[in-house]
Amino acid sequence: MPIDVKPLSKALGAAITGVDLCKEVSAEDLAAIHQAWLDHVIIVFPGQKIVEDDQERFCRYFGELEMVRSATAVGSDHPAVMMITNVRDTGKPTALEDGEMMFHYDQCYYEQPCMGATLYAMEIPGEGGNTLFSNCTKAYDALTDDCKKRIAGLKALNYYDYAANPTMRPDDTRADAPQWVHPVVRTHSETGHKAIYVNRLMSLRLEGLPSDESDEILDFLFNHIEKPEFIYEHVWSVGDLMLWDNRCSVHARTYFSPDERRMMRRVTIRDPSPVA
Repeated sequence: MPIDVKPLSKALGAAITGVDLCKEVSAEDLAAIHQAWLDHVIIVFPGQKIVEDDQERFCRYFGELEMVRSATAVGSDHPAVMMITNVRDTGKPTALEDGEMMFHYDQCYYEQPCMGATLYAMEIPGEGGNTLFSNCTKAYDALTDDCKKRIAGLKALNYYDYAANPTMRPDDTRADAPQWVHPVVRTHSETGHKAIYVNRLMSLRLEGLPSDESDEILDFLFNHIEKPEFIYEHVWSVGDLMLWDNRCSVHARTYFSPDERRMMRRVTIRDPSPVA
């Protein structure tokens, strides 16, 4: 069966069917999948039944695996696999997370953020726990020329203290928590398109600017990339495997009741190119 690529929204996203990720993907299908990823920023494969090895193999089609850095991997045999869940009876190390989570780029608080990441839905709540994705390339393109000139060359400090508060913007910071300065606008290493590269959860200030001007610009950019016209909201089904491009999209999680179970398995892909 040939693969089928169906757009999910005008902003970004496509669903891909006709491929079984329990098996090796042919070179022809992989080329189509990779192009769909570049075209649509996020791609989802519904109805998959995959284990850790399958998810790792799929990610390796796009690059080297990124080892778990902010939390704990499921085990020494799968150092790139992390469970993101509020479930405590998995029998494996987990990143325990409940409720809402602000928009963010994965690992932007490191010198070398990941290129992309996958989530596989194992258990989902009856309501909520959806993932919002924003197309930061479209958001950049929609800026006025004056605004593009104002933010050109600016750099932002990105900070994340997983242990203190993994889901909300921090009130206080620690010098030893992971943090790194990156350009406010980055250029995609494959497409050459520019994207806004700040986010509400982790981008704390702009380097070299007074705090009031820094806050003004960042608040504007946060609100801009979170406009509905740039966003796709994914309502998960068990068996969905989602791959997103971390070079040009931010994501957030909607609230779900802590009394309901949500279990997602994550594997990330290392980016061989620096942020530029």
